[in-house]
Amino acid sequence: MNANRPRRIPALNKTLLGMALVALCTASQAADKVKIGFVSTLSGPSSALGVDIRDGFLLSVKLHGGKLGGLPAEVLVSDDQFKPEVARQLFERNVKRDHVDFMTGVVFSNIMLAALPEAIDNKTIYLSPNAAPSSMAGKDCNPLFFAVSWPNDAYHEAAGAFANQRGLKSVYLVAPNYQAGKDSLAGFKRTFKGQVIGENYTKLGQLDYAAELAEIRAAKPQVLYAFLPGGMGINFIKQFVGAGLGKETMLLLPGFSADQDVIGPVGPAMAGLFNTAHWSPDFANPANQRFVAEFQKEYKRMPTLYASQGYDTAELINAAVRDTKGKLEDQEAVRRALRSAKFDSVRGPFRFNKNQYPIQSYYVRTIGSDGKGGLVNKSFNEPILKDHGDAYVQQCMMPK
Repeated sequence: MNANRPRRIPALNKTLLGMALVALCTASQAADKVKIGFVSTLSGPSSALGVDIRDGFLLSVKLHGGKLGGLPAEVLVSDDQFKPEVARQLFERNVKRDHVDFMTGVVFSNIMLAALPEAIDNKTIYLSPNAAPSSMAGKDCNPLFFAVSWPNDAYHEAAGAFANQRGLKSVYLVAPNYQAGKDSLAGFKRTFKGQVIGENYTKLGQLDYAAELAEIRAAKPQVLYAFLPGGMGINFIKQFVGAGLGKETMLLLPGFSADQDVIGPVGPAMAGLFNTAHWSPDFANPANQRFVAEFQKEYKRMPTLYASQGYDTAELINAAVRDTKGKLEDQEAVRRALRSAKFDSVRGPFRFNKNQYPIQSYYVRTIGSDGKGGLVNKSFNEPILKDHGDAYVQQCMMPK
């Protein structure tokens, strides 16, 4: 055989070569749409939280003309029913059957921790619009997990700092008995310099607090700090006021326990209460002004911080898809684009720490008149914690 003669490629090898070339071309092309699996608590006593996250997220998509990053956006919305096993099944369906590009939506840490492995094990990025447990900030940090909200401890660290600023010396603490509840009280105790004279972990979803309020009355703290999201917080505050405890003990709250979804059901008793948050409806930055105005126009109600987090999560996805030119198959490029956080957050300056948790400022808010016969949160001008990270980042071994 002539050594210089071109070697014939067998038909099968030609076919394989062609397939490989097609695959290479496909990998470098932009996707034709972006698919997001959105799983949240959309029914039951705590559904207002998930509904607000959903509505904020979908508002961002609508304002981008039904697209994110220039690609048509398909958002698959599901209700976890406040049940970890249901959330896990929905995650599995979204990542394995629907082949979504991103997962998001979950409100509660226990539900997210149960479902998250379905996303991580199947190499799907999860962007958390709320739940951000301490374990995921530290030893269990993961390149596919981004917390777009705030570390579980942060609001409570801010509340402890505010209690110090007010000269309060004794506190009683209340939170539900699950990961976020434990993180919340750990955060308050991390910054508070006074004495903790009582600490009570209640049942998750509990709505009757007569026994706890009796213990608080007996303890006589200067301040009561209560982390009770959703229907839990609504019932607790009503019962706290009804028991007349506000005359002898200051009630201090994290922002989500004193937001619009709580103010409405509780009513005038919320006036004058202090709370801590990373966002407020009166922030003057242009992104927030547009968000608040468009949310009220679309849904005929004032947005909560949950809605702001849902909106920002969609804005972050929009920026990442835009900056990767829609090449979603290149997951490392998508991660880099997410980490750069090149979007205008409604909260103002925002960046990710090396554990992919936010570095941002936290503010004290007080509830006052909206000038229309209602109540709304108003923020203090200076943050109580400025450019604040989290206490667990040094335990995260994730490379940059």
